Amino acid sequence: MNIVEIIEKKRDKKELTEKEIRFFISGVCGGSIPDYQISAFLMAVCINGMSDSEIAVLTDAMAKSGDSVDLSYIEGIKVDKHSSGGVGDKTTLVVAPMAAACGLPVAKMSGRGLGFSGGTIDKLESIPGFRTSLSEEEFIRFIKRDKIALMGQTKNVAPADKKLYALRDVTGTVPSIPLIAASIMSKKLACGSDSIVLDVKCGSGAFMKSLDDAVLLAQKMVTIGERNGRRVYGIVTNMDQPLGNAVGNALEVKEAVETLKGKGPKDFTELCYIIGSYMLVAGEKAKDTDEARKMLEASVSDGSALEKFRRFVENQGGDPSITENYGLLPSAAVKKVLISPCEGVISYIDGEKTGAAAVSAKAGRLSKTDKIDFGSGFVLLAKIGDMVEKGQPLAEIYAPDEKSAEEAEKRLSEAYSFSEAAEVKPMLLAYTDKEGIYFDKNKRC
Repeated sequence: MNIVEIIEKKRDKKELTEKEIRFFISGVCGGSIPDYQISAFLMAVCINGMSDSEIAVLTDAMAKSGDSVDLSYIEGIKVDKHSSGGVGDKTTLVVAPMAAACGLPVAKMSGRGLGFSGGTIDKLESIPGFRTSLSEEEFIRFIKRDKIALMGQTKNVAPADKKLYALRDVTGTVPSIPLIAASIMSKKLACGSDSIVLDVKCGSGAFMKSLDDAVLLAQKMVTIGERNGRRVYGIVTNMDQPLGNAVGNALEVKEAVETLKGKGPKDFTELCYIIGSYMLVAGEKAKDTDEARKMLEASVSDGSALEKFRRFVENQGGDPSITENYGLLPSAAVKKVLISPCEGVISYIDGEKTGAAAVSAKAGRLSKTDKIDFGSGFVLLAKIGDMVEKGQPLAEIYAPDEKSAEEAEKRLSEAYSFSEAAEVKPMLLAYTDKEGIYFDKNKRC
């Protein structure tokens, strides 16, 4: 088999065979195909796309290129949850303990953040003592006993994806829906869950800017999952502004705990119930999302979800008393208040600019070697649709030093737009599974 012929075949918009795709991935991992030929293949895919069959094979080959996680020791349907990332997205910290309190085993593997989206591991490591480097025995034991555990992704999960993504990043081939879908799903398949709930963000603070592209990506990943023996639910949610009010690791932990106490921001609380409901349905703990939502709400009102979070933190070496004493969490040295420059209704908060502000405050990283400040970030005091007066506080900014605080203030101020009125979009924009696409609960398109 010849890699040049495979590149030419995809260049000419022809469908590749399973053997050709597996040959390509084997060559990527084994080093027999040089970077310039891998890059040529990626560009051909970026321009000409892939069929659903090709994407399914590519994903499976990438998933099997390294280690896989065996969750067969755990009883019940194991459900994974994945978010495509966004500013202030701390959803796992809430939905995992809520779902566990409802009896669903949650075996979560997460990564660190890069850029403004923030990683679940970074947020949890802002809790004093919390560790994510669990042994497989600990991971399984905690899930069996308490229904919840989280660990960092092992270095050898889907190594083909690491190689391909590094080249996509420097060859202008990142915005390819087949490659994005295969990248995400290869890691999900390798992590061993039976069913997957995908939260695809859409809007200014997300990678997918348009609803059409977000729905298409969700559809592709649902198809990949079904073709690889997994039940997948694709949820497209609004990311036109930061999720909740807090952006920054320790600040987001505090907001997650407040949400588990029933005191979270309305938009973030709603998203947690949406994602959590589909997780319970996927795990056959509820017959439909209405029943699931009632179960989740009960777990918050009776305190069992918060208790699961406390047990989860304690199991993994953290201090569970942070749920009552936020002063135990890291805090920033400098605080600034962003003031509204005018009177009006907040009509827009640019997601990319708020993300840049978080990085300026040292709450995010631009490269994997960058150090983050766990106490830094900002808390929004007003969001889209809110009427503000001139001079009214818009946000509190936290940073390790004056220079970082001033840069974050400047960038965050540029994110706001004002007008006489504003449209506030719903959190749930679309839903897709193997049956089709829904743009509201009862309408399939």
